[in-house]
Amino acid sequence: MKRFIQSFGFAFNGIRHCLPGGTNFKIQLLLGALIFFAGFFFGISINEWLILILCCIIVLTLEMINTAIEKMCDLVTTGFHPQIKIIKDVAAGAVLVSAAGSAVAGIIIFLPKLILFIKSI
Repeated sequence: MKRFIQSFGFAFNGIRHCLPGGTNFKIQLLLGALIFFAGFFFGISINEWLILILCCIIVLTLEMINTAIEKMCDLVTTGFHPQIKIIKDVAAGAVLVSAAGSAVAGIIIFLPKLILFIKSI
């Protein structure tokens, strides 16, 4: 049981590691908070909540994996290496793809609600 509890501590340490230096992680957390505020404001459905929560989790998870990959690559070499560049670029690209997909999902969910809100003013 002690090892099980310790594993949570290690996981929380990993999350905390992303906060101080992880500018992108902080931005994504802020955007997630704004999205949740918008969800409450517009009264989105349960299914829309599920989609938004899943999108936020995917983006944050991939950002953490990207950070881990970058740290591992930096251990391998401190200088420039073309293969390391490709590895880092692909990991960053995965975050970008998930963020773009999440943005599209957000637009599909919020744009009709925003249009109705503006028309009602």
